[in-house]
Amino acid sequence: MTDTRRRVKVYTLNEDRQWDDRGTGHVSSGYVERLKGTSLLVRAESDGSLLLESKINPNTAYQKQQDTLIVWSEAENYDLALSFQEKAGCDEIWEKICQVQGKDPSVDITQDVVDESEEERFDDMSSPGLELPPCELNRLEDLAEMVASSLPSPLRREKLALAVENEGYIRKILELFRVCEDLENREGLHHLYEIIKGIFLLNRTALFEVMFSEECIMDVIGCLEFDPALAHPRRHREFLTKTARFKEVIPISDPELRQKIHQTYRVQYIQDMVLPTPSVFEENMLSTLHSFIFFNKVEIVGMLQDDEKFLTDLFAQLTDEATDDDKRHELVNFLKEFCAFSQTLQPQNRDAFFKTLSNMGILPALEVILGMDDVQVRGAATDIFSYLVEYNPSMVREFVMQESQQNDDDILLINLIIEHMICDTDPELGGAVQLMGLLRTLVDPENMLATANKTEKTEFLSFFYKHCMHVLSAPLLANTTEEKPSKDDFQTSQLLALILELLTFCVEHHTYHIKNYIINKDILRRVLVLTASQHAFLALCALRFMRRIIGLKDEFYNRYIMRNFLFEPVIKAFLNNGSRYNLMNSAIIEMFEYVRVDVKSLTAHIIENYWKALEDVDYVQTFKGLKLRYEQQRERQDNPKLDSMRSILRNHRFRRDARTLEDEEEMWFNTDEDDLEDGEAVVPPSDKMKSEEDLMEPISKFMERKKLKDTDDKDVLGKSSLSGRQNPSFKLSFSGSTKTSLSSPPSSASLNPGSPGSPGSPGSGARSSPSSTTVTTKGGLVGLVDYPDDDDDEDEEEDDDEEDCESKEDPLPPSKKSKLSS
Repeated sequence: MTDTRRRVKVYTLNEDRQWDDRGTGHVSSGYVERLKGTSLLVRAESDGSLLLESKINPNTAYQKQQDTLIVWSEAENYDLALSFQEKAGCDEIWEKICQVQGKDPSVDITQDVVDESEEERFDDMSSPGLELPPCELNRLEDLAEMVASSLPSPLRREKLALAVENEGYIRKILELFRVCEDLENREGLHHLYEIIKGIFLLNRTALFEVMFSEECIMDVIGCLEFDPALAHPRRHREFLTKTARFKEVIPISDPELRQKIHQTYRVQYIQDMVLPTPSVFEENMLSTLHSFIFFNKVEIVGMLQDDEKFLTDLFAQLTDEATDDDKRHELVNFLKEFCAFSQTLQPQNRDAFFKTLSNMGILPALEVILGMDDVQVRGAATDIFSYLVEYNPSMVREFVMQESQQNDDDILLINLIIEHMICDTDPELGGAVQLMGLLRTLVDPENMLATANKTEKTEFLSFFYKHCMHVLSAPLLANTTEEKPSKDDFQTSQLLALILELLTFCVEHHTYHIKNYIINKDILRRVLVLTASQHAFLALCALRFMRRIIGLKDEFYNRYIMRNFLFEPVIKAFLNNGSRYNLMNSAIIEMFEYVRVDVKSLTAHIIENYWKALEDVDYVQTFKGLKLRYEQQRERQDNPKLDSMRSILRNHRFRRDARTLEDEEEMWFNTDEDDLEDGEAVVPPSDKMKSEEDLMEPISKFMERKKLKDTDDKDVLGKSSLSGRQNPSFKLSFSGSTKTSLSSPPSSASLNPGSPGSPGSPGSGARSSPSSTTVTTKGGLVGLVDYPDDDDDEDEEEDDDEEDCESKEDPLPPSKKSKLSS
């Protein structure tokens, strides 16, 4: 990965005193033989070409500016600058420069420069400062040119700022502004606009403090009214003095606080409305202005927060029924702006701020305000509530649970929020969307706390489903009493979509509570009524809700769906959609595809009840796949031994523990053969439940070891291997028809071709059993191998090949046919 620490832009100063961008590259330092010294090298990141090769001369003055800028002059009128992407890279190169020159890296400039009589040169900060022209009307043009020429150079900008600051130049300039305005000297006013704008771009806090003082700020704004690019001056001062009014909703006794509020408002106005939009190059030059406003807001919040009398009066008037509507409106707007200011605080200070508001009773106050009829007041209260929820949802949850012990459900704060969401009069439901987001945050288990003595999730969700869920679902239940939505206008549909979105979120995150609510209140059936809506977005919301429920693979939900035949409205919507290839079509097909792959109980339910309606859909294979999966399930149910055979074939593809095999073999040898019933397989007593699975693989080994053990009785063994009377064995025999006789699980020969249990080996015989089960298969194939994967095709091909071989050879005894066919 490219090292961004060394990524730089190379600038050179042109004849017009403007910085030209020479390209972007990566800087390094090293000894250059041609230059006979350590040099700075910058290679372009695009093609690797050399952008800069500059020897670090011991006597050249290098200056570090703003942590990411190194500026120096190599010859007359040839000034260079490296602008680093990261401070770390700037520090590394600066240390290298200081090392070559023998300087301490903590300095910002490496040399004391001798002034060479050119003002435009980058001079050392310790040299005599920049000499400003006298502050007179006839010298305004010279001053404007000096300011404009100094801005591109960080060093000259620094020198100019010091000169303006030290000589009290700003007040002198503002005196000239008043003279020019009285004389209607338009040319002088235009020069003053450029001068004041340039002083803003010097980015110095000390200068801002002078410019934004009570006696200077209005004149500064006046200077910025006379933009040379405009035919007529702006009227900013008129707006600030006559139109903008300072409303003191609660009397502020502290004069310093009052002055700070006035100052912040005016500076914010200058930044937003008066100053022209800064260019990309100028943007960073106003960073100090942003910081000035930021720290002013922090100071205002802190001073108000410390004034207990002020906050006490504020909340008392907010909740006082005698307060008139206009006054309450102003109080709420003030509190809203107060909370907005708090967003600029550091996390620790913001915690203290909201804790103070909580102690003062902000939530009970909001509850009173939200119960009022004034829409604007309620809107401002909603914004305040959103600040509280985003900051600390647990605080809000704790409050609403405590008040539920004292108040009725109708006046609970959270129910007021739900009612405002439901009753939003905005056609686009902008307020409802905001409130739904707040509710979602409140019911989200991810931000709920769990402590040693209590679990917030359990307590709050129990409270919510008991006291609030019926309020949230009321519009849904009221609108779905028939087969179609009672009201299907756009605004109602939007509201129902919001409610469904929140319910879907609950399905995903509230496993227990939402399941009880849905099943007890028959919510899913009501929701699926909305699939008949004329608004596609609402029908899709209903489908999404059902899809989330099915995706949980919860048998409680599945039984509820089957018991109430809840796929019927989905299939009706699918058929009504016709052959249109749209989102509705894709969503329903995806749902059935998921059922086919993952939910057996619903597969059977769909095929048994709705197959006739779906059998003609052939442009996708989903429904035919459903039918196939259903038939496979039925086949397993009808033939449980067949299903166990399938699991045996799968499970025994892997090696098993050797000790288990030895224990089973011992059981075989310890069992009295006379105790075996005709055709019954020996099962170890401790393994009755897993007999079919655990016996198959070791059978061939059992037979081989039995053969070695009974070598003295070879004739008897040979006879029994043909007749199948002496050894416990398993038999699969083909008949000439399409039926297969299945007496018990297959022998080891069937599972391991070429093993000791192959044809002709001892223990490979089999015989018919009167109690054999008949399984019907197609095409003469044994219905044992029915994998859903590619194994189906391979096994069927093997069966076909073996049957062909069997038909071509001479007739064999049934036991050998069984082995060949397997």
